Amino acid sequence: MTSEELKARTKKLGVLIIAFLPLLPNNSSGRAMANQLVRSATSIGANYRAACRAKSDADFLYKLKIVEEEADETLYWLEVVEESKMVDCESIDTLKKETSEILAIIVASIKTVRNRTISRNPKS
Repeated sequence: MTSEELKARTKKLGVLIIAFLPLLPNNSSGRAMANQLVRSATSIGANYRAACRAKSDADFLYKLKIVEEEADETLYWLEVVEESKMVDCESIDTLKKETSEILAIIVASIKTVRNRTISRNPKS
């Protein structure tokens, strides 16, 4: 997957989450979940774009770790919504699957960059 494809995929996840939010109840819990989800899900794509503009491998890794955290947080909030039975729909499974896949890609990317960095700079 190219960086452009992953940029598009992370943005699409944010858009899908935004489309999902109206399904949440219009009460304090639903609004709180909507707020948390929209912030973390849209941060995935925004922070991945920032990572793509990194000035160094260290900067890239730092920014990818933020993407990892936001993806994991999004997955957490989706699980909370599901387990609290706020929404009775199958779309939450699709959102969880896509978020998990993006998270796995980011974790693999972090490992790849770390291994590349280590192989370029072996310690004595």
